Amino acid sequence: MLIKTIFLLFFALSSLPAAPIEKSPFPRPDIVIYNTTDSVTCRNIIRSIQSLHYSQKELDDSMSSKILTKYINTLDISKHFFTKNDIKNFEQIRYKIDNSLLKGDLAHGYIIFNLFLKRSFERFVYIITVLEDWEQKLNFTKNENISLTSEGKPWPKNKNELTRLWKKELKNNILNLKFQKKDNKEISKILKKRYWNRLKRLCKINSKDAFRIYMNAVTTSFDPHSQYFSQSVSDNFDIQMSLSLEGIGVVLQNEFEYTKVVRIIPKGPADKTKKLNPGDKIIGVGQNIKEEIQDIVGWRIDEVVKLIRGPKNTFVRLKIIPANKKGNHDPQIIIIKRDIIKLEEQAAQKKIVEISANKHTYKIGIIHIPTFYRDFKALQNGKKDYKSTTQDVLTILKELKQENINGLIIDLRNNSGGALKEANQLTGLFIKSGPTVQIKSRSGRIAQLNDPDPTIAYNGPLIVMINRMSASASEIFAGAIKDYNRGLIIGTQSFGKGTVQILKTLSRGKLKLTNAKFYRVSGRSTQHQGILPDIEYPYIYNKKVTGESSLKDALLWDMSKQAYFKPYKNFSSILKILKEKHIKRKKQSIGLKYLSERYQLALKTYELKKLSLNEKKRKKQIHSFDKIKINIKNKLLISKELKPINNIKDIDADKIEDDFLLKETEFIMVDFIELIKNKNYHW
Repeated sequence: MLIKTIFLLFFALSSLPAAPIEKSPFPRPDIVIYNTTDSVTCRNIIRSIQSLHYSQKELDDSMSSKILTKYINTLDISKHFFTKNDIKNFEQIRYKIDNSLLKGDLAHGYIIFNLFLKRSFERFVYIITVLEDWEQKLNFTKNENISLTSEGKPWPKNKNELTRLWKKELKNNILNLKFQKKDNKEISKILKKRYWNRLKRLCKINSKDAFRIYMNAVTTSFDPHSQYFSQSVSDNFDIQMSLSLEGIGVVLQNEFEYTKVVRIIPKGPADKTKKLNPGDKIIGVGQNIKEEIQDIVGWRIDEVVKLIRGPKNTFVRLKIIPANKKGNHDPQIIIIKRDIIKLEEQAAQKKIVEISANKHTYKIGIIHIPTFYRDFKALQNGKKDYKSTTQDVLTILKELKQENINGLIIDLRNNSGGALKEANQLTGLFIKSGPTVQIKSRSGRIAQLNDPDPTIAYNGPLIVMINRMSASASEIFAGAIKDYNRGLIIGTQSFGKGTVQILKTLSRGKLKLTNAKFYRVSGRSTQHQGILPDIEYPYIYNKKVTGESSLKDALLWDMSKQAYFKPYKNFSSILKILKEKHIKRKKQSIGLKYLSERYQLALKTYELKKLSLNEKKRKKQIHSFDKIKINIKNKLLISKELKPINNIKDIDADKIEDDFLLKETEFIMVDFIELIKNKNYHW
């Protein structure tokens, strides 16, 4: 009866007639149907959310509406599959999903998913058919555009509007390949292969995929960090958490038809290349140096992971669309040597620089901390000398003190967090004693982590560097240093992840749920807002697409009770002077101007709403952006007395390794040291 109901509802919702199966030369996806195991797992997920999730939001009509919107956007964010009439039909179930989920009834989700499969099939068939003689059918002199965002756009009225969108998609892909210097024969071959492969993969989609996607629309409606992992995704998650993966050291996720880089694991193979960034989209993967790069657009995440993963000392080539680009006319190819990501390579590292100013030479110690690590296995085995961030930094501090450093910079840029206890203990190296972070459970109970040891490992001038990718444990440490007035925070607004997740094993897969929230000792949450620097630097990462505030349904910033703690003397009397000196240098610094101009161009590119499908106009559009990029780079090259470039392909040929932000931080540290000499600062 259930199967019959799904079939009837599915075809009732579909406004497009199905092509006769026996006459179609194309493989067709099966209709997906849920089973008893899916229903049981669904009920377990819902019960877990209701009893464990921090927000304590009810699964009511309001949440039902949110889940439907989230699910539709997950399947069709670009508005290329569903019509206005489909959306009207979906409205009939907008306030019924909650009651269905409580009973383990997945019919609503599967009906929509089956319609999505049907439209995806029709889209691929249409595009493959047009590709047979696209040179005659498609006109690249027409003045038309392809929209790069669906925000504010109405849903297509009917099938004719859908096919117009599909045609524009194809024209855009053809133009992208034309500007990669591919001839028409190559373009046909590449795109036919791409869309046939995507059609074949569409036909492999099964009930488990539908269940995972639907359940994640449910969990992420409560907050973006609550997720359901199917068994295959769960296995990959376990490997990632163990850090024993032989691969390239990246965390990936599906974003519509693309594979997106979410995080770069510090000191991993990808991190060492300095060419891959969070937000980049991987569109192709090739093995070794010369093998053909496979188009992976539309692939499942587990299939992409299998392709990228491989034995140590072998090479993988990635074709990527950088995060700051719209369209894919100019993808980049990155070669990465696979390796095992070792804990030792993620260890804190030090260096000393000497800066001369006002007839003095100052020694500045710099400690780079890629992650907050702790060798839990060694700790469980009773080893006293287990490897950890705090132990390593303590050793480094002793060495730096012997070198008589005048100031210390702790670099937490791109540090996405790690062991919470390490953030607590590391803070303890710089303060006398007291609380370092507060953790609020869903019941409202507040627990504190404290530094009970009055010993201070370093009591000199301190600066902590952060950026948009500094998250979680990094924000706890930086927030404590800021609240205690123990040091200056310099950089950009941090990520803003101020929540705690637990992992629950289900009969099939795992469930990650947000069950607590972090608060600084001042009572301010790190959630959403992150840590705001005392002195702000130019952004490197687009904060509109990175950070907690860019995530839909992220828990909001709020405050809790202030903990009892004794801050040191604040820096208000000298901070204004430090800012003035920084601004003066910034105006004269070619390096900082370069970073600022590059970021502004990335923002401009990101904010593009449309691309021309007129070949001449598109070429002009691309040339205009390339000219700006070359101009920005040449200002920097000329300042370094290096040869300027003329071709966009040479944009990365002359790598300039200077860390302009770290260099400026060193200058700020010297100003800091000189300003506090007679200001009675003691730590």
